[in-house]
Amino acid sequence: MKDLAPRITRQRILIEGYYTIDVDRSAIERYFTKITKSLNLRMYGKPTIFSPRGEGKEKNQGYDAFVPLIDSGISLYVWSKARFLSVIIYTCKSFDERKALAVTGKFFGVKESAYQSF
Repeated sequence: MKDLAPRITRQRILIEGYYTIDVDRSAIERYFTKITKSLNLRMYGKPTIFSPRGEGKEKNQGYDAFVPLIDSGISLYVWSKARFLSVIIYTCKSFDERKALAVTGKFFGVKESAYQSF
């Protein structure tokens, strides 16, 4: 992908995996607190967490969540039945990718994962 704005710092990572813990609103809030502290990122608002509560396909039930950061944001998508998650960390400052992977994996008890930086 061509870098259209080389003077603007942007770092992004997509982490996906199968988790083993019970995920609910409280767990999502705790994750956002843990990952932001671990990566030295600052939230400037509370997480927004949605759940379709039976609307749509049963296999897609779970959570869609976002937390705004001073330096961009983090989105989290959770498929409850499949016990699968997808996290996108998007920042306008550099962060330690290995730490992002380790913290996310440990927090959710991820057994199998994949990631892509872009």
